[in-house]
Amino acid sequence: MAKIGVQAMMLKDSFTELGAFETLRKVSAIGYNAVEISQIPMTPENVAELNRSRSELGMDIAALSVAMETPKGFPGDSLQDNFDKIVDDAQSLDSTLLRIGMLPFAAMKSIDAVIDFAKQANEYAERLQEHGIGLYYHNHHIEFAKFDGKYMLDIIAGNSPAMGMELDVHWVQRGGQDPVRTIEKYAGRTAMVHLKDYRIGQLPEESFGLLETGDFRGFMDHFKNVVQFAEVGEGNLDFASIIPAAEAAGARYLLVEQDELYGRTVWEALQTSYDNLLALGHADLF
Repeated sequence: MAKIGVQAMMLKDSFTELGAFETLRKVSAIGYNAVEISQIPMTPENVAELNRSRSELGMDIAALSVAMETPKGFPGDSLQDNFDKIVDDAQSLDSTLLRIGMLPFAAMKSIDAVIDFAKQANEYAERLQEHGIGLYYHNHHIEFAKFDGKYMLDIIAGNSPAMGMELDVHWVQRGGQDPVRTIEKYAGRTAMVHLKDYRIGQLPEESFGLLETGDFRGFMDHFKNVVQFAEVGEGNLDFASIIPAAEAAGARYLLVEQDELYGRTVWEALQTSYDNLLALGHADLF
């Protein structure tokens, strides 16, 4: 059975302010009992607090985030430079899933670069399998660009058979694809699904002021940028179909995430998503 948890990118400010354990205590108090670690430094102190959350809160460390190579100027561990540490951290936290959160920026310049990335990722996936750890790729919208009639995501998948998928339903929708059909397409290969809603927001008041002053281009910038991230159940995605499809596809974790909060606190957003998921009948997945 799949388990609903939280993607910790949302919690990075709280991790800095309160620490890992106290942050996850608040997550647990809402009702979530699994977390995917992202954008959180894997220092010895944080790893120790994550382990404490497992023993004292029953928190499941669903997955850890890794980069294949750390971009210049960015902190964090990479499979290239910190392979043994990453394996040690995962084993310490009893986490068998690692995920690459984004295509490396340099790989976006050409389809040949995409293929090179996928093949290198596959090599790491094979090495990780020797330690009982799976490697998964998280999509955004860019992976639905087409090359010779094939989606970039399919090209990545075809060149990295040892790497699985972590499908983000908001970004699938933003890429022009149907989340349910995409999940079904990658059934058996998808261990994690990001539950992130897709909302069309209202035009801000200032946009009409631009229109009145004759700034039509400024108005159209607002008009074209009304797509928002939303709490689960507060947007347009059909989660009544998405969640059963994810379960049927073999997903182990369904992770709530919201990239922007539009003035709300992260705790308000997580509570709303939790309440809406309960209303959909998924109390058994927490």
